[in-house]
Amino acid sequence: MQFDLFPPPPLDTAADEALAAKRPPGLFLGTSSWTFRGWGGLVYRGSPTQEHLVEFGLEEYARHPLFNTVAIDRSYYAPLGVDELAHYAKQLPADFRCVMKVWNAVTSRVDPRTRAPNPHFLDPGFFKDAVLAAVDKRFAAHQGPLLFQFLPLSRAELPSPTEFSHKLERFFSQLPKQYSYAVELRNSELVVPSYFAALQRQGVSHVFNHWERMPAIRDQLANPASLTSSHVVCRLLLPQGMGYEEAREAYAPFDKLQAVDEPMREDVIALWKACHAAGRRLTIIVNNKAEGSSPLTVRALLARLTSLQ
Repeated sequence: MQFDLFPPPPLDTAADEALAAKRPPGLFLGTSSWTFRGWGGLVYRGSPTQEHLVEFGLEEYARHPLFNTVAIDRSYYAPLGVDELAHYAKQLPADFRCVMKVWNAVTSRVDPRTRAPNPHFLDPGFFKDAVLAAVDKRFAAHQGPLLFQFLPLSRAELPSPTEFSHKLERFFSQLPKQYSYAVELRNSELVVPSYFAALQRQGVSHVFNHWERMPAIRDQLANPASLTSSHVVCRLLLPQGMGYEEAREAYAPFDKLQAVDEPMREDVIALWKACHAAGRRLTIIVNNKAEGSSPLTVRALLARLTSLQ
């Protein structure tokens, strides 16, 4: 840890440790990334610099009792190299696994800037070379679900749901089976029976996402085929009807809850009950923009979920 001559006092985590001790088996809770200075006093000691959090924050995050997973988001914009993954691995306990976003060059049907067709879209060879090779070398012991987040498409850009489902199945059928995979859609038009069937046949998780233009989690869960794999992933991202920039401006620096979303929390409880009844593990990743401070949302959810036992 790199602090001044007078290091900050340790956090009082006794209450969180007691809560974490009651965490049900098969439940994993964490946040979208970890480099937020506003979490000083919540997750981090004192007031760490941004540079410190980028370089060393993962180690302190992973020691906090509330969390037993985290999402690596920056890998969506460029694949992480062997050295970067080795640096992360050194900071993590042996049993700590991360949800890693897959590079958007694999998941974007069109180029995000030019909207031209993307030749690498769902290309298994490209994915293995560009993303998975580095994970195999230095991060396999800490790799949880690999998250395929698909770019929102306009009506003119959308493939037919059947075409998309077939392409998904062909892609995942060619990937190594020692990893778990999860698909997050941003177009509800693609959430059809053939989509769930394709994921189920390949053992890939449908991601239950709470996002501005997707159906509520309860509505996604209403489909009896929606639990498509043994390890289910849920991401709490944005209030419905509220954009990313609007939420960031309203909620920064993410040090307190700003807008508790009780229906969203009830949806998460229902999803956990369904997973538990079906013998499925559940990973829940919370973004600051869901309610204002993802560590505090994690704490509230863990308290609710442990009370069910």
